[in-house]
Amino acid sequence: MIQQRLLPFAAMIAALLPASALAQDGRINVAEAGDTAWLLAVSVVALLALPGLALFHGGRVRRKNVVSVLAQIGAIFALVSILWIIVGYTLGFGDVGNGWLGTGNAWMLINLGNVRIGTGVPESAFALFQMAFAALAPALMAGAWAERARFGWAVLFAGLWSIVVYAPIAHWIWGGGWLALGVGTLDWAGGIVVHTSAGVSALVVAVMLGRRKGALTGPPAGRAAAHSPALTIGGAALLWIAALALSGGSALTASDDAATAIITAHIAAAAAALTWLLIERIALGKPSGTGFAIGAVAGIAAVSPAAGYISPGAAILFGIGGAGAAYFAMQFVRRTLKVDDSLGIFAVHGVSGMLGSLLLAIFLSQRLGGVGYGEDMNPIAQVVAQAIGLAVVTVWSVVGTVILALMASLAFPMRVSEDAEREGLDTATHGERAWDFD
Repeated sequence: MIQQRLLPFAAMIAALLPASALAQDGRINVAEAGDTAWLLAVSVVALLALPGLALFHGGRVRRKNVVSVLAQIGAIFALVSILWIIVGYTLGFGDVGNGWLGTGNAWMLINLGNVRIGTGVPESAFALFQMAFAALAPALMAGAWAERARFGWAVLFAGLWSIVVYAPIAHWIWGGGWLALGVGTLDWAGGIVVHTSAGVSALVVAVMLGRRKGALTGPPAGRAAAHSPALTIGGAALLWIAALALSGGSALTASDDAATAIITAHIAAAAAALTWLLIERIALGKPSGTGFAIGAVAGIAAVSPAAGYISPGAAILFGIGGAGAAYFAMQFVRRTLKVDDSLGIFAVHGVSGMLGSLLLAIFLSQRLGGVGYGEDMNPIAQVVAQAIGLAVVTVWSVVGTVILALMASLAFPMRVSEDAEREGLDTATHGERAWDFD
């Protein structure tokens, strides 16, 4: 009897629901199934950056420190993923307020929209995709402090950095913030947001930590201390695949834009890998497998700000320029500045990302195969916009890194003892070894 009485009311409510939805915004927000499937797929593939980065870095340290590198990268990925859900996403991509930080509407990913504004994908899928960038950026820095940073300090610092340094930068450029809308800074897939911020911060940490014993002697920069080129090449291959997913996914649609971004990213990485081999052949007499891997990653960093904006032909130049700049920057940091950036993170990611961000301003031109400039923009104005973005991100990264590194050191000392460094962090910190051939 009660059910029969409720039926008319249920029918009336059902009839009113579509009208209510139309009254809000004139349409019902429905995600595009194809675009959603594409973004979910590339988000999962992009997470291959975790094993890729772990192997890429792990193969380039001494055998006694492999586990420590893998453990740090894994712990950083895990912690930052959790922090991204709790607070990082809302700071980076919450509702735009003053252009400096997102509002708190999406804490713990609550109150997400059915569809991300300006796209055809669910906001939950968008948050997942952006989490891959957010977790990758601080994990990159682990290569700068490898073999001497204390585990607890490294993980705590990276977590703080993801909130205080990375999230605001992501908002300024990708979240509708002031650098994108007010200045006109462009960044397709992380040349500034990820590679520049992480590269600059890595250099700062390397300076603060000081050098390893005998770090600036021995093999040339890039090859120093590498114990397994096989792991390094395998890791670079996974990073290569993950980078293609990040570049293609940044289109947020299963479209020609995504295909073009993937092609340009791949071509730039290929050109950079071959360029690094050529430089090594000329400078050192022999091309190395490790050099091939490092060159490919440098090319990825160089093209990431531009992948969806430029032509595949221009991507070749980005790869060549990125590899060349990274190679000589690595030598400069090691030999001239005498800074022990263990795995050359500043050179490979920071310098390459900066160069690609500036080159974008030129190759954005339709005459050179690019997508063209925005309203009231031209090559000079775009160069200025890119330079301002790089300068702001550099200053923010330096200041934030110094403060956060010192804050984290209040809980954990930054550096391990000399005995632990001599013994190796695998056994001193984790009580295990990656390889046991005895």
